[in-house]
Amino acid sequence: MADLVVRNLDRSLIEVLKKRALRHGRSAEAEHRAILESALARTRRKTFAQALATIPGVGNDADFERKQDERPADVLT
Repeated sequence: MADLVVRNLDRSLIEVLKKRALRHGRSAEAEHRAILESALARTRRKTFAQALATIPGVGNDADFERKQDERPADVLT
């Protein structure tokens, strides 16, 4: 693993980091890693069901009803 050094941080920012780390029960370094991972990790792809759930409702089921073609099969070719 690589190391990362961050210089010239405002002292108040470091204090906020330490308090946040304490709330999460980890070191400031571990909290820093967690923040970076959360901010920079790839976003997870939605499942098919999640994608479908985001589609807005449009029309009624009857609007999309499939109508059977009543013509004889020999006329269709």
